[in-house]
Amino acid sequence: MKDDKSPSVVAATAKGQFSTPAPWASSERVSVIMPVYNAEATLARAVASVQAQDYPDWELLLIEDGSRDGSAKICASLAGADPRIHYLQQPQNGGAAAARNAGMARAQGRYLAFLDADDEWLPQKLSHQLQFMQEQGAGFSYTGFWRQRGDQRHQVRVPASVDRRQLLKGNVIGCLTALYDRAHFGTVEMPDLRMRQDFALWLKLLAQGGLAHGLDQPLAVHHVQANSLSAPRGRAMRATWQLYRGHLGCPPWQAAWYMSNHLVRRLFRG
Repeated sequence: MKDDKSPSVVAATAKGQFSTPAPWASSERVSVIMPVYNAEATLARAVASVQAQDYPDWELLLIEDGSRDGSAKICASLAGADPRIHYLQQPQNGGAAAARNAGMARAQGRYLAFLDADDEWLPQKLSHQLQFMQEQGAGFSYTGFWRQRGDQRHQVRVPASVDRRQLLKGNVIGCLTALYDRAHFGTVEMPDLRMRQDFALWLKLLAQGGLAHGLDQPLAVHHVQANSLSAPRGRAMRATWQLYRGHLGCPPWQAAWYMSNHLVRRLFRG
């Protein structure tokens, strides 16, 4: 499905800067966590999309996770050219959850955001989302995004809010859009799962109560790669089932009910 406006057109026409000063006196820095594994073909694009943000107070943590290509060299070069970029190297490949947690441990910002090395943000992503969080009084938010497969793109819409009970029926929070406030939650790590660790983190955050608030505006681009970990549907469904049964300890009947809701929501969401 093709939409009338490309991400670049949306970026050019999107409005918004902070209309009033932020109400806190402490740092408003956003720490962007980016695990890097065999990403030499896309890493520079992802980093450039962070550098293009119209919100200036950010740091980017590149966590190199034992790549076998030239990713480590690119990380070092990017960090050397921009003092806002910090390069961390894992001792061995430990997966996305371990890499992101290593980044969180070094992060200095009040807010934590996530971006994979094969995805990208639109320039207003942080400014629009932070203003939205300020207006909503939100500690946890997410946005819409574009799903891109080759030259085909689809706008993924998101609900205005979700609580933990609702989220258990299917993850509506794209990892590349999530932003949470450590002043509200503290630093909450991702569970050490090979897949669905982001979904598990959202459930952990919402277990503290309250809502995640959704801004239904496409502010990021998820590039679906043929060789990505989540590409095969069967593997993704097995990982979701294991999250319900193994990680959360749901009985089989409850896990099956959640899975059925998840599949229906996935069909409608696209």
